[in-house]
Amino acid sequence: MPLTNLASFTVQHLQILNEQGAVDGRLMLAVSDEQLKQMYEFMVFSRLLDKTCLNLQREGRMYTYPSSEGQEATQVGSALALKPEDWMVPYFREIGAHIVRGLPPEKYLLYWMGDERGQQVPEKLNNFTISIPVASQLPHAVGMAYALKYKKQKAVVLAYLGDGATSNGDFHEAMNFAGVMKLPVVFVCQNNQYAISVPVEKQTASKTLAQKAIAYGFSGVQVDGNDIFAVYKATLDAVNAARAGGGPAFIECFTYRVGDHTTADDASRYRAAKEVEAWRKKDPIERLRKYLEHKKLWNKKYEEKLQASIQKKVSAAVEAAESIAPQSVDSIFNHTYSKLDWNLKEQLDKLNG
Repeated sequence: MPLTNLASFTVQHLQILNEQGAVDGRLMLAVSDEQLKQMYEFMVFSRLLDKTCLNLQREGRMYTYPSSEGQEATQVGSALALKPEDWMVPYFREIGAHIVRGLPPEKYLLYWMGDERGQQVPEKLNNFTISIPVASQLPHAVGMAYALKYKKQKAVVLAYLGDGATSNGDFHEAMNFAGVMKLPVVFVCQNNQYAISVPVEKQTASKTLAQKAIAYGFSGVQVDGNDIFAVYKATLDAVNAARAGGGPAFIECFTYRVGDHTTADDASRYRAAKEVEAWRKKDPIERLRKYLEHKKLWNKKYEEKLQASIQKKVSAAVEAAESIAPQSVDSIFNHTYSKLDWNLKEQLDKLNG
């Protein structure tokens, strides 16, 4: 019997805004001047807060911290595609997404200062808590998506992950469940080229990470992760399709972690300086700035005013985080479950004497 070709697949790469700040008009989506400036301002805010966190850690005012420099377009562009009723499930490198979603910056700072109250997400803000163990947030994300589908709610879950997460079992279990159950969940993978010190080519033999979605029965696309328009369009398309019952999607954002994995890492031991410098030339903020300048939406006066305004907000957030009264011993117990169970109550009673 002759061999039969059962199926064939392709994986597309999307770029709209190039390094020179020029766009492909055939792919460019409708974005108002106000939205363009909002995108830029969110990314600038993200980077300034990120640099402040690095400084605080170096000064001993914050614990180990994972920088997001270079990944602002991936985070801001994807988060902007969500509606308030949608859910965001982060891992540990989503400072830009948290800002877009309205998390008070002092909360973000508080968490990395070692205070569990930073994980107390304000009411009506549909953000899940920060997850440190790699890929462990993904089964939670598909569980939430399953609940939304079961309740017939028109909301979507957006789950973030890094390239390293695609090497973990939790990732594959989550993807499989999402595909089989056709859940309203969008996986946004920040492929920043390294899982700590392990490059992508040492993690997988696949040409792309996006193609992994095909094995689980749904679409995967790779986008230029330093192009906020490409990220926004791909995520918006995926979110809208999921909301309409089209099931899950996987978006691989091809980007780069400019800094160390965390402040406990030294990336110079496994990355060449030339490689880092080449990626700095693809800076997502600079790319959008060039586009704004071309449209006469950016000038030095605007930038100076923006920097001053954001610095004021960041300074206020640092002051708020560092001046908060010490947390009580029952703080972590009272925010683990909606109601304190007998086991935790027993532990709390012992601690309180």
